[in-house]
Amino acid sequence: MPGLRHAVTVEAPPERVWAVVVDVERWPERIPTVDAVERLDDGPLAVGSRTRLHQPRLRPAVWTVTELVDGSSYTWESRSSGVTVTASHLVEPHLDGSRLTLTLTVSGPLSGVGWLMSRSLTTRYVRTEAASITRVAETPAP
Repeated sequence: MPGLRHAVTVEAPPERVWAVVVDVERWPERIPTVDAVERLDDGPLAVGSRTRLHQPRLRPAVWTVTELVDGSSYTWESRSSGVTVTASHLVEPHLDGSRLTLTLTVSGPLSGVGWLMSRSLTTRYVRTEAASITRVAETPAP
């Protein structure tokens, strides 16, 4: 299954990193690879929650939370014709604060072709997301 994994150390406590990761409504102001976010249900992220993301150079996608461990991780997936993209966000304690690990896998009958066409852009986006989350989490709250 094609995919990638990117981990960074964040000099902030896990609770702070988690708060930034799950606050998807604020991603457009914090993460340059996200133009708009539309939550399709109310309340905090939970299994079954759906969110429509608009990202540059990509079609809008609806992401559905499939797993969530409050305070440490969530996984969501987006399906389109012949491809399922699964993205995981994991926040763990680390000696220097926290460890943020972002994982993305692509599956389905068209995943190989889709991954060949999108791997470079996706890799850039995941790295930018990790760097942006790090920057926000490490900035002292006003």
